Parts: sequence; C-alpha cells; structure tokens
Amino acid sequence: MAMNRRDFLKVGAGVSGGLVVSLALPGCAGIQTGYQPEAGEWRPDAWLELTENDEVFFTLARVEMGQGTYTGLTTLIAEELEIKPERITPRFAPVAPEYRNPLYKLQLTGGSTSVATSWEPLRMAGAEARLMLVMAAARVWNVEAAECHASEGRVVHPNGIDSMAYGKLVELAAKEVVRGDIALKPRKEWKYIGKQQGRLDARAKSTGTAVYGIDVELPDMVYGVVARPPRHGGRVTGFNGDEVRAMTGVLEVFETERGVAVVADKYWRARKAQEALSVEWDFSEALSVSTEDVFESYRTAADEDSGESERSEGSFERAVEGAERVLEAEYAQPYLAHATLEPMNATAWYRGGRMEVWAPTQAPDLGRIAVARVTDLGPDDVTINTTFLGGGFGRRLTQDYIEEAAAVAYRVRRPVKVIWSREEDTRHDLYRPAMLHRMRASLSGGELTGWHHQIVGPQILDWYVRNAAPAQYPWAPKFMYGTLGKVGLMAEGIATPKDMSAIEGAIEYPYQVDNIDIRHTHTDPGVPVTWWRSVGYSHNGFAVETFMDELAHESGEDPYQFRRRLVSSEPRHLEVLDQAAHLANWTSPAPQGRARGIALFRSFGTYVAQVVEAGIENGAIRVYKVACAVDCGQVVNPRIVEDQIEGGILFGLTAALYGEITLESGQVQQSNFHDYQLMRQYERPEVLVGIVDSAEAPTGVGEPGVPPVIPALGNALFALTGKRQRSLPLRADA
Repeated sequence: MAMNRRDFLKVGAGVSGGLVVSLALPGCAGIQTGYQPEAGEWRPDAWLELTENDEVFFTLARVEMGQGTYTGLTTLIAEELEIKPERITPRFAPVAPEYRNPLYKLQLTGGSTSVATSWEPLRMAGAEARLMLVMAAARVWNVEAAECHASEGRVVHPNGIDSMAYGKLVELAAKEVVRGDIALKPRKEWKYIGKQQGRLDARAKSTGTAVYGIDVELPDMVYGVVARPPRHGGRVTGFNGDEVRAMTGVLEVFETERGVAVVADKYWRARKAQEALSVEWDFSEALSVSTEDVFESYRTAADEDSGESERSEGSFERAVEGAERVLEAEYAQPYLAHATLEPMNATAWYRGGRMEVWAPTQAPDLGRIAVARVTDLGPDDVTINTTFLGGGFGRRLTQDYIEEAAAVAYRVRRPVKVIWSREEDTRHDLYRPAMLHRMRASLSGGELTGWHHQIVGPQILDWYVRNAAPAQYPWAPKFMYGTLGKVGLMAEGIATPKDMSAIEGAIEYPYQVDNIDIRHTHTDPGVPVTWWRSVGYSHNGFAVETFMDELAHESGEDPYQFRRRLVSSEPRHLEVLDQAAHLANWTSPAPQGRARGIALFRSFGTYVAQVVEAGIENGAIRVYKVACAVDCGQVVNPRIVEDQIEGGILFGLTAALYGEITLESGQVQQSNFHDYQLMRQYERPEVLVGIVDSAEAPTGVGEPGVPPVIPALGNALFALTGKRQRSLPLRADA
C-alpha cells in the first residue's frame, strides 16, 4: 500500500493544499467549507483547520481566563477527530458572526456557557472532518469508507496494518461531501471526554510564554495612563498640561472622554507624570451617594413599591392568614469589585485608516464598538486580537479600557499600551450591585406553607446595553448606537432577552412550597455595575439559603434534613445534597470549637451543595473545610471541574469574609489589596469536591461554586455562635 507523494497528488490533482472545515450548522443542509465571514448569519462558534504538514488548528471562540476553555473545548474536537488533544493547537478567534455565543447573540464568554453551547457543535465538527478524511483515504485505496477507521491522527486501512496521516489527506478530503446525518461517538467509546487530562495551556503559563494583554509588546510602542475623576460622572475643567508635557519622556497630555491621558516613552515615566498632573473637576453631575444613602434608597423603594411579580404560585397572603408562624428577615449585600489579578489594560495601534487592538477581553465584538465610539472609524475598520486573560469574572465584558486605549492611540498615531494601576482598577471598577432582600415565610404544623422574596436593586443590562446593542447590529451607522441601546432596553423581555441579573437564583426556588411570591423592585442609585462571577445567583443564594436555615431552626429541624424533605421530588438536588452531607460527615459532631453549615443551590444549570466547617480563631473567622458535591451533567475534564469549583469556593469565601466596596459622597473608599482584601494562601481551607457521574447534557462550572459557599459559611457561624448575620461581609465579632 506504499504510495509516493507524486502518485498521491495525481489522485487529488487540482485540489487546494489545505482542508478547512467549519462546524455543522444545526438545521442547515450540507457542509460549509472555507472561512466565510461574509455569510451574515449565526454559525456554530469555532473552526477546524488541517494542513499538509499534519498540523491541526482549532480556532477557539471562547476566551481563556483560567476557566479551562482552551483545554475543554479542544477536547471535544479531539474526541471526534480521533486525535490526542495535545496534537491540536488552539487559536483565539477573530471577530466574526460565526463565533457568536448563541445564547447572547454576541461574541462573548460568560454565564458559564462555553461547554454547554459548544458540546454538540464542536463534536460535530470533529466528526465531520474525520468522516471526510476517511472518505478521502478510502477513495485512494479504492475500498469502502465504512471499512476504514480513524485512530490517533491517521486513517487505517481495512487490513488494520496500513494507514495514512491526516496531513497526507487534506487535499483530497477538501473535495469530499458528507451527505446525511453524522453519527457521534457513543459515550462508551470516548477516549478523552470524561477523563482526567492535563491543561493544554499549563506549560505556556508556567514558563511565562503565554501572552496576556499586559505582555503585548510592539515596535515603537509608547505607554498611556489616564487620570479619571474620583467620582463617577465628574468632568474635566482644567489641568496643568504644559507643566507635565515638559517632563522627561512625556509625549502627550490631553483631555479624553474619561479624564486626562498622559503618554510617555516608558510606563513609569507616564505614571510619574500622572502624579504631577493637577486636574480641576466639575462634580455638578457626578455621583454623590454614600453607602448609607444606597441602602436607605433601597428601603424607601421597597416600602413604596412591592415590585414586579417574577414568580407567583398559589396565594402567599392566604398562606400567611392561615399560618401558625410567620418569619421575616432582611438581608443586605455590598458592592463588590472584581479584583482580577491582571488589571485592566489594552494596546492599540492606529495606522492606515484602521485600528488594531490587543486586549484581554471577554467580548471582542463589543470591543470593536468601543473603538468606533471614540474614533471616526466603523466596526469593520477595527481588528481585535484577543489574548489570554488574567482573570475576568465579568469585568472584561465591559470595554471601557479598550475605549481608552483606542482614544489615546487615535491621537498619538503610534502603538500605545494603556495600563490601569491596581488603585485605578479598584476605584473605577464596575461593581457587583449592592442588593437588599426582604423575606417572609409562613409555617404551619412544622411545614413551610408560603414563601415571599422581594429583591431590591438595579439591573445590569441598563449599564451594559450601551455597547451590546450596537454589537448585535455592526452594520448600523454610529449615529444609531444610542437609539439601539434605548430600543434594547424598551424591548427587554419582548424582542430582546429579559434581564435576569437581579432575579436569577430566586425565581428558580427549588423547594416544594404551594404558595410562592417573588418580586423585584427596580431601583438604581447610579453606581456603575456589571456582571460579577455568578451574577445574581451570588446575592440571591445568600438570601435564599440563609433564610432557609432560619426556617429550619425555627422548625426545630436539622438544616440538612429540612432541605432534604423539601427537595424529595428533585432527584438531582437530592443527590448533591446527600453527597455533600456524606463528604462532610454531617451526622458526626464537628471538632471542638467548630460548627458546620449547609447550603444547596442551582446556578447556570449546575446543581451544587456545600457544607462549610468553620470556627473563630484569634478573633477572626477561620474556614477549615468545605465539602462540595456538584452535578454539572456530562463532565469533559474532571480536573478542570474540580479546579473551577474550588476556585469558585475561594472566590466566594473572599467575598463572604472581606468583600466590600463602600462610598462616601460618591467616592470609592477602597484602593488596593490592603483594604480590598483577597483570601491568602494560609487561609485556604481543605476542599473536597465530589462530582456526580451523569450523562445529562453538560452545564457550566466556572461560577456555580460561588453562591452556596457564602450562606453555608454564615449558617456555620450561626451554629457556632447562635447569632444570625444577615449582611455581608461576615464578621467574627457580630
């Protein structure tokens, strides 16, 4: 069966030298070949490319910010392509309609949706390519394709001995047309999905060769910093530009939409010049509220408006009328910063009538809109190069840092990197909203008969729609951007998706209660907000699961058994609840000086139960152990699931113990890790993660570890001290 290259090429004469296979479009007939950005329609969100040199490239449409898409999504392709994941080279996707997230109709990474939205399309892409390669080899050998099979990046002849590498077949495979349905590999035949695999980006990240946004270096690059108003909404009225321009290395000092930009030949010179900058601000329209004002406005709004009904079953009022006991509680959560370890940054270069940007962004298509807003360019004149992200948590869905870099680059006409300091990153963040919750429940005969939850606070879409709406219609002229944003808000829940950011996790209340009343009172004090890891689930999880613990205590029932009884008809909730209790040895006494708390929550389609074992040591809260059970459907990589759940737990514990952004007269009081503290390594608890073996469709794991750990810790502290804490952060001396 030996064949030299000349004979082989005769078989495929006239065929191009590479095979490019797109993902199969659900509901569309035929195979899409080649890269077709002009199609103007949604397509599945990644591309597969094979070359004559036996290279395999996977264009990754979801960014890598530590959550494991680089490995997990590549594994889906590898499984069906019959090639080891490490043989595939992922590449970050450019902006194109093909790469939009189907849930959001935008090219963004968020909501723990990467695996869920890619599960079938990516496997189909690998299966398509494999079948085309097999068909091509069969044509060369003049045998039936059904008699051949693919293995380890080669197509194997029916004799089981001879084989051909994929790279030798790409020219022929490009001519093949697949007709009919494509069969995906059954679960029992999987080699990589569900198996413990190392991360494909581990070596690059551990050796420093992975390129994050802050690592980008370009020829003749300069550095920019921006002095922003200390209060949101402040405007520049004057600054000592001439004095600062005279400093060594300073190239430009000028006003921008967000403040005053300083550009220098070196980053440290730009920073020193910023220190010498004296800016006069107009605060007449700036934010002026303090933290106390925010919660006072929430309580006033809640008193005046019962809110919009989000879920109503039975009659809560009748349940109250017939109740033996009615419990009420109010819970409050502060604003929270994202505190990504890589601060906001972007590099931009304006040349030849185009802008090229290198940025750690979760939404590159919104990045193009951000550039267009601050220049006379259109989105098609902008190229966004996505880098690795040093943390995202939702912060990098908002593109203000790209706007700044683009505005500066457009002025200086040189490649410029704009970097935020840690202090700027903290004081000019867009925060997780502060929220207020009013809870009521009715009990009769030891049974929970009614549940009422009033959520008070803003909606994130109000702040996000500014760039999101134009990104959905990149062909629209810029004068329509403002109108598109307004229309998007007006059509919310009708022509556009409903904003669930305030109510998610509350309306999915899982417990069996006949009378349910869940409402949202929409009020916005004007503090900039955006998505934060687990979004609304984070604050609703605390309110729901803390109140459930209070109800269990009032009923005189064990908190685990109380919950278990109320989810007895929900097998997936029940499974994780039982498994977490088992991992934590719930029925055995906690060690002296410690206590346990439990919480159960479903977010982003993933079921999680957690038990926290905590105590108070040297006047501080100490978390010793967290036992967690998770059901995220079919697991792609168990190690990544464990890592993400543990990361979410530590992220949630940081918020529970330390997280708090406060304002005085509109000015954020925190600035760096000394006063916006993160959990340190020595504080890290033992974390046990049990993964439910499931064949259900996969769901996300990047965020579901966060919501239950916060109430579980609070419930443990109540079990320890007998004092219930209804506001965050939790305190040892409460």
